[in-house]
Amino acid sequence: MSGNYDIVAMGAGHNGLVAAAYLAKAGKKVLVLERKGYPGGGVSTRQLNTPGYWHDEHSSVHIMIQGNPMLRQDELGLIGKHGLKYHYSPVPHATIFPDQSVLYTYKDLDKTCESFAKVSAKDAETYRNFVKVSQQILEFFMPGLYAPPPPLGELVAMLDRNEQGRLMLDFMSRDCLDLVNQLYESDKIKIHLLRLVSENLQSPNELGTGMGVLLMPGIIHTYGVSQPVGGSGKLTEALVRCIESFGGEVRCNAEVAKILTSGGRAAGVRLTSGEEIAAKDAVIGAIHPHVIRKFVDGVAEPVLRRAERAALAPFSIMVSHYDLKEKCRFHAGEEVGLATMLELVDTERLDELIADFDDLKRGLITKRRLCAGGDESIGDPTRVPAGAGMFHGITFAPYTVRDPRWAGRHWDEIKEEVGDLSLAHYRKFVANLTSDNIIMRTVVSPVDLERSSPNSMMRGDVHGVAPYFYQSAGHRPTPDLGQFTVPGVERLYLAGPFQHPGGGVYGAGRATAIRMFEQLGMDFSSVARGVRQDNAVPPSAAASAAAVRSDGMILRGPADEELMRVESLDRKGDELIIRGTSFGTMPMEARLDGPSARAGLKMLGLGNLAFLATLPFRRSRK
Repeated sequence: MSGNYDIVAMGAGHNGLVAAAYLAKAGKKVLVLERKGYPGGGVSTRQLNTPGYWHDEHSSVHIMIQGNPMLRQDELGLIGKHGLKYHYSPVPHATIFPDQSVLYTYKDLDKTCESFAKVSAKDAETYRNFVKVSQQILEFFMPGLYAPPPPLGELVAMLDRNEQGRLMLDFMSRDCLDLVNQLYESDKIKIHLLRLVSENLQSPNELGTGMGVLLMPGIIHTYGVSQPVGGSGKLTEALVRCIESFGGEVRCNAEVAKILTSGGRAAGVRLTSGEEIAAKDAVIGAIHPHVIRKFVDGVAEPVLRRAERAALAPFSIMVSHYDLKEKCRFHAGEEVGLATMLELVDTERLDELIADFDDLKRGLITKRRLCAGGDESIGDPTRVPAGAGMFHGITFAPYTVRDPRWAGRHWDEIKEEVGDLSLAHYRKFVANLTSDNIIMRTVVSPVDLERSSPNSMMRGDVHGVAPYFYQSAGHRPTPDLGQFTVPGVERLYLAGPFQHPGGGVYGAGRATAIRMFEQLGMDFSSVARGVRQDNAVPPSAAASAAAVRSDGMILRGPADEELMRVESLDRKGDELIIRGTSFGTMPMEARLDGPSARAGLKMLGLGNLAFLATLPFRRSRK
């Protein structure tokens, strides 16, 4: 085998790059391999049509990553050292209706409620109160998005122990339509909120997807909605610079054909060129559960079958990229052009919107378009030549078209025709999306998306697998694969949108990195703060870990994962009250009374009781 690398990563999507960057920062020699001629995967910005017009190929809006300590504490120096800069619009989200009326979700909650009150004063007040609940939930929910998750069953058990947790569990189990119908009275407000959460490629009436209704208001009004200045791919560029600054490499036009194993452990990769590259410590794989069989030997058949049954989103998207001579002018006014996420809806009736989603799931090209779009150069002029504009249009579309209008025809044959239908819809809202202002366009079908990332965007699902409740937390994408590892193949770690916490730009490779650090005997916290760990087990790891963990008693699982952090032990009457957090996020309170304490002492026995007395003076094996 060639090379002398500690870590080899298959795929240069942003999740794999994030995981690789943390390992490189720790002092590991890292190589990232990418099949395409440029890195980024779903986070790339390119000149698709005309020189000087920079279009986001896939992801455009960076929402969930804003709560990630990778950015909040700048753990990788992406902002402070590597040039990443975000633009935050005062208008994260807006919906234009057929009569050109607009509902706005501003970063400012008061202004949002003023917009809602023009439609329904009652709904505006409901929304204000709901945002407060959402923000409270975020306080303990968000940290868990960027670290390895608990098994789903354990998460459910914890949620069921306090009021906030039960609220989360209730929302997780329901569909978004049910929830907004319970909360709001106006169809327009319901449509506005449902279209926002449907951007996760979920139908409003899909059971087990309601968490977005609970979380999105809190996220928008706490963190805002952002886009990197210069395009989504600027995050990728900063990650590549970070890896290279620590001596790592990112090699493009290098397609992995196989994960090599030895003695039940990942040992390297084989490229389609035949070159074999060794990995001394571990391999990171951007490998969709549906194709693990293709890339990895030694995985048990039941694990593979469960992986291949992972459910995908019920529909995909068709994307249109337009180069314009001048910026978009909207019939609804200038302010709406500032919206980072702009919905262009064809109805004010909720029942019609739901019917359109139902048709979409049946494989139809809906006559009322399910569209969003906007001109990113309004908020970021660096994306286009001086004075010019661009339009980024998104239409929900089925991967397999069963519409009788295009019976028996492939997406390659019909995408321009379907693109024209969407253009006609966009023109209802954009005054100058006209032939004399359009320089060039590119239409990307769901099949094109799959071709772009065949090991990630299966059947055009840009979020990897569907965001259903049973495919969440430690069960995403399956219970076998939910801890970023592959049973039967040690030192192979998974990174991608199909893993926890979900699709979109989360910087979720951080959780993959945390799992790797645990199993490689390294201390993630110290590296996040800037301590290199060039050796497998640095002498300072235990000391630095103790410093980090000194604020509480930690109960750990078999993989050294944090199960509970005990923050206080207090007497209340004849009981001992134990308070803390479980899995780093969930508030936990337990009670110990006299009979239970006696039972515990009996289980310990004299030998273990003596051991317990000496335990505070023993050193951790880590």
